[in-house]
Amino acid sequence: MLKPVGLAALALLVLGAVFAILPAHADKAQTMTLLAKPPALPDMVLGKETAPITIIEYFSLTCPHCAAFEENVLPMLRSKYIDTGKVRFISREFPLDIKAAAASTLARCIAVDNATRYFDAVAMLFTLQDALIQNTLETLKQVGGHFGMSAQDVDACETNQAQLDKISADQKFAFEQLKVDATPTFFVNGEMSKGSMSFEELDKRLAKLLKR
Repeated sequence: MLKPVGLAALALLVLGAVFAILPAHADKAQTMTLLAKPPALPDMVLGKETAPITIIEYFSLTCPHCAAFEENVLPMLRSKYIDTGKVRFISREFPLDIKAAAASTLARCIAVDNATRYFDAVAMLFTLQDALIQNTLETLKQVGGHFGMSAQDVDACETNQAQLDKISADQKFAFEQLKVDATPTFFVNGEMSKGSMSFEELDKRLAKLLKR
């Protein structure tokens, strides 16, 4: 059983969300300010910094709705909006359990500061989501091996306390300051949407924003 140091604390934070009192709703300007605050871990970004629309997704690698977004929505979003300079897409971790936290840690170790490697690793982890849930350590080593990591490299990654502390800090900030308590949660130019979203729904929303 995988028990990296510090991951239990992440799980407790998520479980505590059920009983916590959420702060009052912030206005959009305040939300935009909070979203712009540099997180503990560097943002992983697709698209141009000058894009008129910014989408921030908070996701968990054991969340089936997040996996569905990755498979069914993100490719079309990239083709129509991200690659054409209309949308800047930022991906932020919000692990709902210990296994998701372990997978997010691995994705960060694979990427270092390379966004392309990060998104490739996340895509592979989502593809293997069932295996990740059933056989966590084996799946992490499989994914790590695909990106050139040895089994020892994966073990070292999963016990990197500094990395775990940063994931925990970013999750805590998102929960306490931005009221993120479920995945996926999206912020589209600062406006929050919780839960799954089809490409058709997102497409209509983005088209309206671009007309403003």
